[in-house]
Amino acid sequence: MISVKYKFLRKMELSLPQKRYYRQRAHSNPIADHSFEYPSCPSDFDWSTLYPEIKNSNQMIEFADIGCGYGGFLVTLSELFPDKLALGMEIRVKVSDYVVDRIEALRKLHAGKYNNIACLRTNAMKYLPNFFEKAQLSKIFFLYPDPHFKKAKHKWRIINQSLLSEYAYVLRKGGIIYTITDVEDLNQWIVKHLEEHPLYEKVEDEYLKNDPIIEKLYESSEEGIKVTRNKGSRFLAIYKRI
Repeated sequence: MISVKYKFLRKMELSLPQKRYYRQRAHSNPIADHSFEYPSCPSDFDWSTLYPEIKNSNQMIEFADIGCGYGGFLVTLSELFPDKLALGMEIRVKVSDYVVDRIEALRKLHAGKYNNIACLRTNAMKYLPNFFEKAQLSKIFFLYPDPHFKKAKHKWRIINQSLLSEYAYVLRKGGIIYTITDVEDLNQWIVKHLEEHPLYEKVEDEYLKNDPIIEKLYESSEEGIKVTRNKGSRFLAIYKRI
């Protein structure tokens, strides 16, 4: 007979982590010299440490959620595309720790599920080509990125001409960049840079109507839920690699 105490301890062991223990400042300087470990090239990284089901497979990551926050959208991707590998990249140490612990807890609670997602603490503005091969990714997501309002900090924004060239390097032809923000000025900045870059073009509205991801962009992430709660506006910019 299993004791009540054992059942309680087992339930606690399998419960999801609580965000209040992982709180951190919302902003991080991506240009600062943080301490990161990264491979010299993508083939040097042992991906089986993050994805237990690819130990004997050549399957590669296809989706990258840049600045994945607390991992809500990453979990949604796992459920939408159970046969695709997705990686969340987050610069804040406590937030990335939370996502790692959240995924581990989900795997224990739901045997055989959520093995296709993982999270790394890293700086995508500096090390993206260290983790992804040329033309490897089919989708890159920037959901509610830090707007860095002050003009002097616009250089910290995750979308600019030089970074778009790096994203084009890791995106395959026809691969898509998804962006959403509640800051109209930031959306205008993103659209301007994507329109001016020779390797991107706006995705046709007809395609978007049939894309199951679109409706998930609004409230799958914790930031999206907060925008809805505050009745804020949302601005989409979705472009494809040509």
